[in-house]
Amino acid sequence: MDHHVHVHSPAILAFLPAYCASPGRTSKCDPEFANPLTVDDLLAAMDAAGIKRARVMSSGYLAESPLMAALPPNHAAIVRAANDFTVGLARAQPARFSAYIGVNPLTPTALPEIAHWRGDRHVAGIKLHLANSRFDFHKPEQVARLAGIFRAAASARLRIMVHMRNQATGYGAEEARIFLKDVLPAARGTTVQVAHAAGWGGIDASTLAALGVFADACERDRSLCDRLYFDLAAIKAGTLPQADKAAFVALMRRIGIRHFVPASDWPFARDLSAYYAALRTLPLTDREWRGIARNVGH
Repeated sequence: MDHHVHVHSPAILAFLPAYCASPGRTSKCDPEFANPLTVDDLLAAMDAAGIKRARVMSSGYLAESPLMAALPPNHAAIVRAANDFTVGLARAQPARFSAYIGVNPLTPTALPEIAHWRGDRHVAGIKLHLANSRFDFHKPEQVARLAGIFRAAASARLRIMVHMRNQATGYGAEEARIFLKDVLPAARGTTVQVAHAAGWGGIDASTLAALGVFADACERDRSLCDRLYFDLAAIKAGTLPQADKAAFVALMRRIGIRHFVPASDWPFARDLSAYYAALRTLPLTDREWRGIARNVGH
């Protein structure tokens, strides 16, 4: 199973030109980000790589991103349309897809959107993107809001997928400690998947620092990490220094290989076969790789 893929809805594709051109953004959109790829493109990539299932993450949260200078007046409708589309993929092909709705945890629409999907058997979880939400771990009111979203998802029996690395300079160990202390307990036994192994792609000092805090916590109390998983999306292992790969694998082993799940962030990794071949350059044993291939974040 690929635990982290995206297919933009028509509503998001129509919205993206304004999003990417907004003067509130500090960087350009990746060309792949706005590429109008379809579910058929995803299925072709999955089939070529031998991937049976994928967890599809709605990008509806983009419509309420403070990265824009001003939100579109119909932002809530775009969020709902994007989530409708993603859930529709799972409804049409439940053997291939699980759907995660997308919300910005700091907006007034987040809790109502979770409540709307409560009880829908085609909704597996929620996707949160803290960088896109301009989340600040050092603002207690925002941390409390995020914990509330975790509680709501747990109450609705929805898994949580969180891109926890934010845009703050110096992100790393302290942010991971805040997450572990003030946010994760609100999940109350719900599966939590941390995107990009607590980074945002690649492996750098910030990612290793954050992951190191998780390793310390898992070694101290295994029950804390029982339903905690880290996806390997956008790691881009083939381009990394050997020292970074070795440090990353050492932390994986401390946390436990069973807590790491296959993921790509498609379409950013358009060729899934090539992405997973590059991922194999991480210095793991064949047995560890076989374990990761079978891992599922339940």
